[in-house]
Amino acid sequence: MDSLTQIVLGAACGEAALGKKIGNKALLFGAIGGTIPDLDVFVGSWLYGNEIDAMLFHRGFMHSILFSIMGAFLFGLLFFKMYDSGKRKYTTNVKDWIWLFFLSLFTHPILDAFTPYGTQLFAPFSNYRVAFNNIAVVDPIYTVPFLLCLIVMMFFKRNNSSRKLWLQLGLGISSAYMLFTLGNKIYIDSVFQTSLKEENISYQRYFTQPTIFNNILWYGVLESETTYRVGYYSLLDEGDRFSDWFEIPKVRDITSEDFKRLNKLAWFSNDYFSIYRIGDNRYQYNDLRYPLSDKNNPNSSVFSFILFDDDGALNMKPFVRDDENVSQAVKELWERMKGKK
Repeated sequence: MDSLTQIVLGAACGEAALGKKIGNKALLFGAIGGTIPDLDVFVGSWLYGNEIDAMLFHRGFMHSILFSIMGAFLFGLLFFKMYDSGKRKYTTNVKDWIWLFFLSLFTHPILDAFTPYGTQLFAPFSNYRVAFNNIAVVDPIYTVPFLLCLIVMMFFKRNNSSRKLWLQLGLGISSAYMLFTLGNKIYIDSVFQTSLKEENISYQRYFTQPTIFNNILWYGVLESETTYRVGYYSLLDEGDRFSDWFEIPKVRDITSEDFKRLNKLAWFSNDYFSIYRIGDNRYQYNDLRYPLSDKNNPNSSVFSFILFDDDGALNMKPFVRDDENVSQAVKELWERMKGKK
């Protein structure tokens, strides 16, 4: 999920592991642990000269179970050595720090696995991306109550029992909401399947996921041999069926026969993508796991980037967010979330 959410969850892990011994400082160290896996964005750029390879490194090994275990020992020992000195000598032990970093590192990829982006929990043994598609990468309803509980908790001394109460409250609210989104996902899938049957729509496969910032409006995509078909459903709709259907052509202006690296991008998008030629040796790649900003323009995905021929190898321009494009998409999704008759 987004960085703020991971910081909040990491801070809560820090409190659970070391809060009674070092107070609010445990929140800081937990937040650091919760941030470490996302540093793979920078590590990837150092390791790879190709932007596609660097992007695909994100949510790979540094988001795996193995890294969580290895990192817990590495960072636990390192931070223990840094902390255990002077007046702080013998106030903590190395097991406390290993436990703190295991919790903060391990919960990060687990939380990411609930999002549509997914994460490679079993790397390097498998590149399978675990993605339950039940919560958006940014969802304030999960994050804000959790954050507020931790803020209140910080005003109590480390031995005050109220700290534990507020920590449990924050964890309880966020966990209850996550369970709701899982149940909601099951319901949405049943609505999507019923909608396809009623409209006699044939397909090869499909997926559904919540739109950004909420769990009310859902986005569904099905794939046929030549096209993708997209629809929306809001929990506030009067009917319990997906609607607003529109088609997106399955455009492949280049294939893996032209560039082998395209197979990696196809894996990244779970084969829900289109590629349009936009100039000499330049192409726009659209990840169709995410909505279009303009349903009348199949080349307007909110998550797209420019590919180019880099001396015979496929490369991409650094991702630049089109704020106007995203703003328009969010505005339309907000209106659609309000429901339709």
